[in-house]
Amino acid sequence: MEFISCINGMDVTARYTEESVQTIFLPLLRELTRLQKERGRRILVLLAAPPAAGKSTLVAFLEYLSRKEAGMTPIQSIGMDGFHHYQAYLDSHTVVKNGEEISMARVKGSPISFDLEGLTQRIRQVAAGESCGWPEYNRRLHNPQDNAIAITGDIILLEGNYLLLDRPGWSELKGYADYTIRISADKDDVRERLVRRKAGSTGWPREKAEAFVDFSDIGNVREVTEHSVPGDLNLRMRSDGSYVKE
Repeated sequence: MEFISCINGMDVTARYTEESVQTIFLPLLRELTRLQKERGRRILVLLAAPPAAGKSTLVAFLEYLSRKEAGMTPIQSIGMDGFHHYQAYLDSHTVVKNGEEISMARVKGSPISFDLEGLTQRIRQVAAGESCGWPEYNRRLHNPQDNAIAITGDIILLEGNYLLLDRPGWSELKGYADYTIRISADKDDVRERLVRRKAGSTGWPREKAEAFVDFSDIGNVREVTEHSVPGDLNLRMRSDGSYVKE
């Protein structure tokens, strides 16, 4: 099944196998619908995956599928990228990496480049069933747009790299969730997807895109892969972009 969605201001095309739809995605939607009806309130679902594992497109697809199939409680999908610190903040703050003090902008996308306090506070509101705004990251503007989305759904599906991270502060987020999903992927597959994505979005030659990914993104991939806790549902992205249960 081909699915086209606008992710962070850019059109993205994904293809999902009928096997994945029938054996993973529809059973997941049925379980979330059952859980929401059983609890009689809004439920919050966290989906965590490494960079370039297709998580943003997948949650948009699950939202589409939940509204297309009869008998499902519709999903509202959102992402944590709207809690990136603003570019001005990143440009004016530094971190130490490999013994060198560098601009935080050079590690944009790492856990430290996110407003964890703001993310936690908004997750509390969502989990409590409040109607509230949610920020969205716009890749064309390279900055978040606050309250770009109104949270109103009965099943909120939040995706992000670090939502199941077993680190101080981050590890608290799981406690607000009614259900969690973790996606893993081969590091070489993810690296190749990141390099192609960076080269495609910037027009850089492959060598420059590889250098950028190896300096910035690969550390984030390792952080997610090596320091995230399991989910209630655990999936693996295969080389062709399809998913299987672990």
